[in-house]
Amino acid sequence: MPDHALHSHLSDTELRVRALESLLADKGLVDPTALDAIVDTYENKVGPRNGARVVARAWVDEDFRQWLLRDGTAAIDSLGYVSTQGADIVVLENTATVHNMTVCTLCSCYPWAVLGLPPAWYKSFAYRARAVKDPRGVLAEFGQVIPAELEVRVWDSTAEVRYMVLPQQPPGTEALSEDALADLVTRNAMIGTERLGQDRGRG
Repeated sequence: MPDHALHSHLSDTELRVRALESLLADKGLVDPTALDAIVDTYENKVGPRNGARVVARAWVDEDFRQWLLRDGTAAIDSLGYVSTQGADIVVLENTATVHNMTVCTLCSCYPWAVLGLPPAWYKSFAYRARAVKDPRGVLAEFGQVIPAELEVRVWDSTAEVRYMVLPQQPPGTEALSEDALADLVTRNAMIGTERLGQDRGRG
């Protein structure tokens, strides 16, 4: 194994991607500047922070929350997080009696505008296969023990409809500012594999 590989902080996949990017750029098939702009968009402008701001707004603004639940696409668009995927976003509210969780059993349909790029586990066959059959078991693997009296609903995304979970606001946070509330919201909570206020499982 080359010495530089032994000291690299990149995974084998990341090293392959870097090599492919370099090859395509060297052959003039990809504009590095355009590629950097695309990566910057999904890392910094499109991502879980957008969804966290949507959630925080819903927690502090009852009218917005009702709009979000009635027409997620329009409410989210109003904050500037416009989806380019051509799919509607339906927002599912977690309550004291219902816990929602999202999956895409056929591929990895995902609301990129508010959640950014999907995590590797979301795209894995294991998650896609088991989320519907054994949602409580999957949630337990994420460190989330769901009380027996709480109904778990699993929603399967499609090319036409993507789902986002509106998690319950953690108790004791009512006095926080909207920005501070957004800091509490995680990507997994908006997928439904985390209940805010509980210990987190895998990322």
